[in-house]
This record gives sequence, structure tokens and C-alpha cells, in this order.
Amino acid sequence: MLTAFALVGAPTLIRAPWVLSAAHAQALLDINSASKSDLDTLPGIGSARADAIIKGRPYRGKDELVQKGIIPQNVYNGIKDKIIAKQK
Repeated sequence: MLTAFALVGAPTLIRAPWVLSAAHAQALLDINSASKSDLDTLPGIGSARADAIIKGRPYRGKDELVQKGIIPQNVYNGIKDKIIAKQK
């Protein structure tokens, strides 16, 4: 026989999915407005690639970094979950 019980007074952390999504979106780096130093913090992006990203602005989508030949696919694969290309 299984018995269910709860610990009285134990805090329960419940987060709505939209709260996590909003927090995640804030953590993404916008390639259309990020500074050179912010871009340089991304893995595989150094000073020269940060300059190339800035020079190639604006981007309609983050995948344009590869389409325009600014970064190779393997570097894009490493940063695609950390960046976004916001539209004005």
C-alpha cells in the first residue's frame, strides 16, 4: 500500500512555463544590438568575428551569420542557443 504525504512547512517552487521562457529570452544576446565586448564573450567569437558580426548588421535571423559567411556552421552550432536577432 502506498501512502502519500507532504512535508508541512516545506517550500514548494512552482514556476509557470512563460516565466522560464521570459527569463531565457532575457539571457539571449541580440546580435543586432550587442556590443563588441558582449559578442566577444560567445564561444568561438573573438575580436575579428565580433567586428564582422557588427559590420554585417542588421540580421533578419540569427542563421544569417552562417548564410552571409560571417561564422562557420560549427561556431554557429555552439552559440545558436545563446543568441537572437531582434527586429526593430
